[in-house]
Amino acid sequence: MAELRGAAGDMLGHEVELEATKIAHGGISVARLDGRVVFVSDAIPGERVLARISDDSKPSFWRAETVRVLEPSPHRQAHVWPEASVDRDPDDRAGGAEFGHIDLAHQRRLKAEVLAEALSRMAGIERETAVEALPGPADGTGWRTRVRLHVASGEDRDAAGTTVEAGTVGPYAARSHRVIPVTSLPLAVPAVREIAPLTERITGSDTVDVLAPGTGGARLIIGRQAPSVVRERVGDREFRVDDGGFWQVHLGAASALTEAVQQAIDPALFDPRAANLDLYGGVGLLAAAVGDRFGRTVRITSVESDARATEHAAENLAEWVGATAVTARVEHWVRQLAGSSAGELSRLAAGTVVLDPPRSGAGKAVLAALAAVKPAQLVYVACDPVAFARDVAILDGFGYRLQALRALDLFPHTHHLEAVGLLVRE
Repeated sequence: MAELRGAAGDMLGHEVELEATKIAHGGISVARLDGRVVFVSDAIPGERVLARISDDSKPSFWRAETVRVLEPSPHRQAHVWPEASVDRDPDDRAGGAEFGHIDLAHQRRLKAEVLAEALSRMAGIERETAVEALPGPADGTGWRTRVRLHVASGEDRDAAGTTVEAGTVGPYAARSHRVIPVTSLPLAVPAVREIAPLTERITGSDTVDVLAPGTGGARLIIGRQAPSVVRERVGDREFRVDDGGFWQVHLGAASALTEAVQQAIDPALFDPRAANLDLYGGVGLLAAAVGDRFGRTVRITSVESDARATEHAAENLAEWVGATAVTARVEHWVRQLAGSSAGELSRLAAGTVVLDPPRSGAGKAVLAALAAVKPAQLVYVACDPVAFARDVAILDGFGYRLQALRALDLFPHTHHLEAVGLLVRE
């Protein structure tokens, strides 16, 4: 085995046998080679695989891509997206469905393990939480209402060295910015699949967005276009949103998050007249969830940095007289809270804060500013388990304890999950 103990730079491109032992954040498995950690993609814990070293630049760990499965897991299935299958060279696998070779029930167990490990390691919390499935096709396909595709420049080459024709439309390769030609988009809803220009050639743009909003039919956005307004439906309520603006991509995600946030809030701690906050509020989805649960007298301020989203939030929340939509960066806006009047500080202390930060999380500066005004409870919606666990640890240091937690599988056949946690001041 002396050959396998080479220094950084010696093993790139070599193929080695690895035994995957556990799942790691990011949808990759953990293996060891002569004591060194190797993060290997497209492997399932418990499998033995032949893998190609793709990065040996770090002294503490390497990265590898599965080339062939030697001893398969009982949870392995035929990949739901043939263009992402392990049967292809790693360089030619489409990205965006890194768990597609794992049966759905086991995918959710693996996601639950990642969330539990993150909370244990970063926040000292021992909690196992099942990842809940959303309604939809039993095989976990057909849920994406929005897909971003990329346009080949003519400089990309496949694993065989063949140039991908300029103008070809497709997803990026896994962990790469190379365009992969595909003939299918199995995770997309049928309306998106029907109009996606997979066999066409596009010029003058780097991206093509394909979306199927709740009303008005599917559409394409090629490059930079003036935004147009579409309407998304959640139950009996409609939300105005730009066609290129942010909206949850899973067909049932907005409804699932509405219900999860409504259930997470402790009604005994909720005061509709308090200074309730909806941070990173987008077009007002979660502020409306609060209003729909607690009535028309709810006072709530939604803060969002995107001006167009804020404009829509103001319209979407118009029926609540006490609702306000503010255009501001959350990290800047919350710093001003400590300087509020005595009366407003009292209302903030009685308030409920809903926050749905980007994948990087809210971070210490935002959480410290919130903790300083001592809101009664925080409902944290997280799309990254590690960032969530880090922020839970920060909030714990400010006296907020994680009281309840749910995990939702908003992204089947990927490693992503959504967590909704309730944190209460002690």
